[in-house]
Amino acid sequence: MSLEIKILMITFVLSIILGFMIIPILRKMKVGQIERDDGPASHLKKQGTPTMGGIIIIISMAIAVVGTFAYLWVTGKPEIGKKLLPMLLLTVGFGAIGFIDDYKKLVLKNTDGLKPSYKMLGLLVISVAYVLFLLEGLNLGTDTYIPILKTSITLPTYLYVPAAIFIILATTNAINLTDGIDGLSSSVSAIIITCLTVIGIQLGNPEVSLFGSIVIGAVLGFLMFNLHPAKVFMGDTGSLLLGGVISGLALYLKMPLLLLIIALIPVLETLSVIIQVAYFKKTGKRFFKMAPLHHHFELSGWKENKVVIVFSMITLIFCLIGLKTI
Repeated sequence: MSLEIKILMITFVLSIILGFMIIPILRKMKVGQIERDDGPASHLKKQGTPTMGGIIIIISMAIAVVGTFAYLWVTGKPEIGKKLLPMLLLTVGFGAIGFIDDYKKLVLKNTDGLKPSYKMLGLLVISVAYVLFLLEGLNLGTDTYIPILKTSITLPTYLYVPAAIFIILATTNAINLTDGIDGLSSSVSAIIITCLTVIGIQLGNPEVSLFGSIVIGAVLGFLMFNLHPAKVFMGDTGSLLLGGVISGLALYLKMPLLLLIIALIPVLETLSVIIQVAYFKKTGKRFFKMAPLHHHFELSGWKENKVVIVFSMITLIFCLIGLKTI
């Protein structure tokens, strides 16, 4: 059994154990979901369901990464272990910003949460630090792979840095928008991260394959509690974290453009919001019944499970297509 599979299974079990421990605590703290009055009527019954469950993923990941680092150190592979830490800091940093936002809204009952400007500043600082680490700390260069054409181009640093930062912020926002139905964001994200992990294995990149396996295990464990009817929601704590993981791995592999294929669902979710806002400003009418896109299908009569299954299948298909473009 490969180390990746062992780590995935250990993190999966750890995530489930933490779920049984943390969810009752969130329930006692009355950290409950707040549903929109103008949203699907079926969502109103979710009012009060514990959220901020992304901390289950964060803690599982942190423990697994530290454990893997220790194992690699003992077995004489400390360099690989050291490369896991920056990816952990990126993702946990994003999760921490989401946690502060969730905490202010749900625990301190501040409906505005973290100010958007502070939130964006925090995400920006972490994104800049990660991109500079890739360039200066690891000397990965600015080579960027172009899917389908199966070639790479070298971008000037002054173009690569802002583009990479934009990709991190855009991906994080896209995953955040995908989080709106029981199990949707976690399912779609798990498939995308699995695809990136497989690429890491194919390219012989152990830090990507190990870190990806850790995240997959943590997310699948969380998913056991997040499937419909959800016992816990991830909140911004989890969605920002997963956005950081996906964009961080894609940049590490020098394949950020691949996200346009394998992350098609989050891309469409984002586009649906942009189209909805632009169309409403121009015509005063809605283009979709409701945005993001998953709510449009809900209001069209689809059950939550159907949306999750269809969106997950689409993600799986496009991940397979993405693998063919490598």
